[in-house]
Amino acid sequence: MHAFDLTKLEGHIDVRFATKAEKLELLDGKEVKLAPETLLITDASKPVAIAGIMGGMDTAVSDQTQHVFLECAFFAPLAVAGKARAYGMHTDASHRYERGVDYQLQRTAMQRATQLLLAICGGEAGPITEAIGHLPEPNEISLNYNSISSLLGIQMDQEEVRDILGRLGFDFSDDDGEVLTVSVPSYRFDVSIEADLIEELARIYGYNNLPQTGGLGNQSLSSKPESRTELGQIRQQLVALGYQEVVTYSFIEPSLADTLFPDQPGVLLQNPISADMAVMRTSILPGLISTLKYNENRQIERIRIFESGLVFQRSGEEIKQTAMLAGLVSGNKMPINWSNNKDLTDFYDLKGDVELLLALGLEPDRYTFIAAEHACFHSGQCARIEREGAVVGHIGALHPAMQRRMGITENCYLFELQLAPLQERRLPAASALSKFPEVSRDLAVLIDSNYASSDVMANVRENAGEHLTDLRIFDVYQGDAVAKDKKSIALGLTWQHPSRTLSEDDINTIIVRCVNGLQDKFNANLRN
Repeated sequence: MHAFDLTKLEGHIDVRFATKAEKLELLDGKEVKLAPETLLITDASKPVAIAGIMGGMDTAVSDQTQHVFLECAFFAPLAVAGKARAYGMHTDASHRYERGVDYQLQRTAMQRATQLLLAICGGEAGPITEAIGHLPEPNEISLNYNSISSLLGIQMDQEEVRDILGRLGFDFSDDDGEVLTVSVPSYRFDVSIEADLIEELARIYGYNNLPQTGGLGNQSLSSKPESRTELGQIRQQLVALGYQEVVTYSFIEPSLADTLFPDQPGVLLQNPISADMAVMRTSILPGLISTLKYNENRQIERIRIFESGLVFQRSGEEIKQTAMLAGLVSGNKMPINWSNNKDLTDFYDLKGDVELLLALGLEPDRYTFIAAEHACFHSGQCARIEREGAVVGHIGALHPAMQRRMGITENCYLFELQLAPLQERRLPAASALSKFPEVSRDLAVLIDSNYASSDVMANVRENAGEHLTDLRIFDVYQGDAVAKDKKSIALGLTWQHPSRTLSEDDINTIIVRCVNGLQDKFNANLRN
């Protein structure tokens, strides 16, 4: 209920939604700009209150008030839910209306308030004006007596059921011995289904009087499609690699977001929990870096962590949510003990872990690592990860300038991948094992140092024929024995034919084709 100064009201009282650019000064002195979806109480010319939340200052009752206008209304919970928080408020009215009120109590409340005013202050009562529309319909629920025994595990006498519900204010319109039709009073807006009635019966009957029985129910185990890698499998793979899962807030500090991703404006919260949680994250990496800093401050020297979750980015007027997976490594490559040295983690250690994740889809060759630039990564130690031309993630070392600015002492390496392509999986297919021996050859070529090894491997794979079963780089050399702008790449190739043994001539022909392909595309020379 709200009291207005009648002399300050202009004309009739109405309820409507706010229009664009409307403002209202509230009773607490705060002026708010009203959003279009906000429900208002207005007079003939202006808004006088935010419905179900707080009244306006212009029509407030004061020491000079002689004529009081009382307003009492029912508002649907969904019409006012969240509106107070949107304006940074929390009032008794919003607390009540969001949880539901009796939609038939308004006339009684108005009469009682008027009675008290007349008894205490004197004066005369004015007319009551009613505007009724879209009130909830009286609710009737069918209660099956058999449902009581199946849900509570006891047999309740039908007379006892009616007695308990009757004492709680419920009425009955029909009872055929199996089903009881129950009319719900308007003040019990929390009762809407049969299970609510059974909960009331259990509450009054006494929870301590209910037997302790084991649950009986059919359990259906859902099948997992082989064309999808479950998130649990990805997590297990990372845990097997020595990572620990962390869960950080989706809200991050605005300065941290601006430092790491200046070209990606975050989504500002209207009512943040605190000043350092005012922006929705556009990446999981800020949370991992904050976790790293927290652990470094507590003398944790070896850190390997990962997190999966949603990131939030603006796309025009909409906010796009994308599921991502990110990880961070820092410190020693292996846990320190008497048999391990103190080698530090580097870029290629993390790259190897990411390649194992990509291999879960059984198609690692679809992914390529391409040298790139990224906002928070060190230039020269950063790569974007592409899948058939589409960027699905990034990997790299944290930029030294950002590392110093954030007070992080050890070098750290990070990756972030889109979860959707990572979960796509090729269906496994069985094939007969060849009975014939494998044939292996090593190939060392001199090539310009600016060429990526992935391009070299792709060219060799293209020319090595369909019976190539394994291709790997086992050595890369840059030093005094080769020119300054060159590097030597040593490749190991393995073939296996399904129906015969490959001859020396077969292998020599393939080797010549591979060397010619490298010479044509990269101006590579065979190294003796």
